[in-house]
Amino acid sequence: MPMGDQQKDVYRTTVTVPPSTAARSYEVIVRSDLLDQAGEPIADLCPAHRYAVIADTQVADLYGKRLLEALAAAKLEASLFRFPAGEWNKSRQVWGELCDTILRAGFGRDSAVIALGGGVAGDLAGFVAATYMRGVPVVQVPTSLLAMLDSSVGGKTGLDTPMGKNLIGAFHQPAVVLVDPETLKTLPLPQLAAGLSEAIKHGLILDADYFEEIAGRLPAVFDRDSEYLLRLIFRSVELKAGVVSRDERERGYRTVLNFGHTVGHALETLSGYGWLHGEAVAAGLVAEARIGEAAGVTAAGTAQRVQEVLEAARLPVEPEADVTADRFFRALEVDKKRKGGSVRYTLLTRIGEVAGSSGSGWSKEVPEELVRRALFG
Repeated sequence: MPMGDQQKDVYRTTVTVPPSTAARSYEVIVRSDLLDQAGEPIADLCPAHRYAVIADTQVADLYGKRLLEALAAAKLEASLFRFPAGEWNKSRQVWGELCDTILRAGFGRDSAVIALGGGVAGDLAGFVAATYMRGVPVVQVPTSLLAMLDSSVGGKTGLDTPMGKNLIGAFHQPAVVLVDPETLKTLPLPQLAAGLSEAIKHGLILDADYFEEIAGRLPAVFDRDSEYLLRLIFRSVELKAGVVSRDERERGYRTVLNFGHTVGHALETLSGYGWLHGEAVAAGLVAEARIGEAAGVTAAGTAQRVQEVLEAARLPVEPEADVTADRFFRALEVDKKRKGGSVRYTLLTRIGEVAGSSGSGWSKEVPEELVRRALFG
């Protein structure tokens, strides 16, 4: 289980990885102004001969120089490698171009990768690290709210394909995760709201009090209140770390984190990645709460409460107008959570509690006709 600690606005927790796996347990450190002091923890927790910092063009312009200066201050050699911003660039082509560029720069097996940016950078750079010379360490330095409280923790890396999101990837746990909430000051408002969808999901599946706290503190989030954002990020990290510590490779309990994602990934794909990931997940949370109610698993009224909070968080709660039932179910056909040809959904019993058990599993097959009625009438 994670071990949490807070001292002088420094939050730390450990993601404990089972000793039977190749990965090591690692720390997540959350502290304001950590970006400018990143050299010391990286040198201590991820020693390497050279560091390949991977960031998209926007984040590279905002924070690339500062991170390189922090590494140089700790006498660490590093180079910055850019890729075009946008979810559609989390592709096999861009992955190959990055690997070739780093190879031409002479980085060897004694190197490490630093993922600087949001979820796209974390997934893409993480997959570079997982595959470069059969695997080198990676440090996650997230700069978006979504990446801070969710995608930087847990070791999932991956690429999108025309068939769907994250269908090619690997589990590759980071050596350390360094979170500086001050980078959220440059984050566009839609990105901030999109990150909130994952925090809300954590409350929905694991902690009803946390869910209601977020609902009551939305103004503090949108005002970018540093003190509250520190606490929000750390609580979500704690919750996710506890899940990952129980099930690193998503063979059982980690399935609870998929709530909202079966529908959400389909909607994201159908939008041509025009929707942010967190926006698609928000609509997915409402949809899967409705599916749970229709299946008699989820307490009545849950979907309405979820919808109210997400609307207050400035997030979409319905599929786009052009998403028909036929298009939706075709998009589900390649969902990586399918088992035996059937789509499975993570469902709530009530806010703060996921349906299922270690014996019965943490997801449920729901007949297509019931899903069709619940979502499309």
